[in-house]
Amino acid sequence: MTAKSTDIQKLKLLETDIQELIREATEARQNAYCPYSKFKVGAAVLSTDGTIFTGCNVENAAFTSGICAEKCAYGKAVSEGKIKFRAVAVIAQQESFFTTPCGSCRQFMSEFGNVDVYVSKPNHQDVLVLTLDKLLPYQFELTNQTFI
Repeated sequence: MTAKSTDIQKLKLLETDIQELIREATEARQNAYCPYSKFKVGAAVLSTDGTIFTGCNVENAAFTSGICAEKCAYGKAVSEGKIKFRAVAVIAQQESFFTTPCGSCRQFMSEFGNVDVYVSKPNHQDVLVLTLDKLLPYQFELTNQTFI
């Protein structure tokens, strides 16, 4: 993804709770279990009550059985009864590129509503600031919830 300069902000200019969210995602990245790809990713989700939940990627030899950092963070939050969110931060290890959530994670997160998405490079100087709706403009929505 090529970021537009208008979507990039300096970390030090973001709200302090968002700076903390990015720091928590960075710390969570250190716990990543990625013996196959060696690609560490951390995420942190901010619930509307201010609680932060973190996650990291967890790989598996059966590759599709792994879990992304974003799903891990959201899963922890939901398991604690939180389903309303304000923001999510994601950080990987690419210095030259912003590593945005994969398509599956975008769809997964959309279940819980549109949030602000903060994607940082490891140097923490520049942060890509978007909304989930901008990352996934046409998410799947179940419109008819009548099941037989």
